[in-house]
Amino acid sequence: MALQGFATTEGTARYRERLSGSVDAHHFRFEQNLWLSTVGAGTYLGDPSGEADRAYAEAIARAVELGVNVLDTAANYRFQRSERSVGAALEELVKGGRVARDELVVCTKGGYIPFDGGPPRGREGARAYVEETFVRAGVATFEEIVGGSHCMTPRYLAHQLAQSLRNMNLEAVDVYYVHNPESQLQHVGRDEFDRRLRAAFEQLERERAAGRLRLYGAATWNGLRARPDSRDYLSLERMEGLAREAGGDAHGFRFVQLPFNLAMPEALVAENQTHRGATVSLLEAARALGVTVVASASLLQGKVARALPERVREPLGSLSTDAQTALQFVRSTPGVTTALVGMGRRAHVEENLQLAKLPPASAADYSRLFTYDEE
Repeated sequence: MALQGFATTEGTARYRERLSGSVDAHHFRFEQNLWLSTVGAGTYLGDPSGEADRAYAEAIARAVELGVNVLDTAANYRFQRSERSVGAALEELVKGGRVARDELVVCTKGGYIPFDGGPPRGREGARAYVEETFVRAGVATFEEIVGGSHCMTPRYLAHQLAQSLRNMNLEAVDVYYVHNPESQLQHVGRDEFDRRLRAAFEQLERERAAGRLRLYGAATWNGLRARPDSRDYLSLERMEGLAREAGGDAHGFRFVQLPFNLAMPEALVAENQTHRGATVSLLEAARALGVTVVASASLLQGKVARALPERVREPLGSLSTDAQTALQFVRSTPGVTTALVGMGRRAHVEENLQLAKLPPASAADYSRLFTYDEE
């Protein structure tokens, strides 16, 4: 039987209170009527193997014990295996009485065509899988699958959400992202893209009404960081407007996810968005529109956690490891609610969650990162 319920104000507050003796008071932030941990568990990387599945399930369970209540995955991560690992961890945690379903914010994504358990053999095998699983089943046509890998039609998203709920053995997810919608812009014009995205949001509003998801958003890679004249640029104000057309003032478009780290700070420093005629950063636009920002790639697969200079380490607290320092930068950025970090092994969890015991960097210390000594 699927786990019933979803994250609630009362449940996430209960989780926060239970962890109050072991984590810093500022480790949780109140957004969208939920208490969210400043560090979240990502599930992108890893081999499609049983060993990796078990390691992920163990790591996720340990992360929840140490103060992580934001869990992030996607249908295509590790060929659906990551969702299933999240489901295994949730079953162990909830049925073991270690956590309640309403204490956890479970997020997943749909958009990319996911294979099942592992990659098919070659291009012909991939096409045969797509044809059998999606085209003949009436889920999507080849014409609706752009670039051979991405689809966001209403029928397809309904199918993918149902699949994700089965994978995680859940009645509902708390946040459902349209995964990299800007992929469509390589193949269709702006007007058609807007039509497709509005139709996707209309479907997600129907899923909200049916109780299968609570809130939704867009998880992007380039779109929200790109220059306005770029082909794959996404306007947050326009997306929020499409959601308002789809769901009215009470629409569920309340989250965006994008890369943000020491090497990719565009959400903070690039004024590539607009709001009511003013040119602003993504973080400023999100705040004005009531959209919660979740950072992905906080460590950029470890690339920004190597030999950090002292002028970065010291303002962020001179922490034990460069990984902790890089993660501290993200969770300390004003406007970023949760910093996602891939934690596929228990050792990674133990290291990263040392941060939960510490406050984010103060505004004064954080600002020193952008003050350079000319001497």
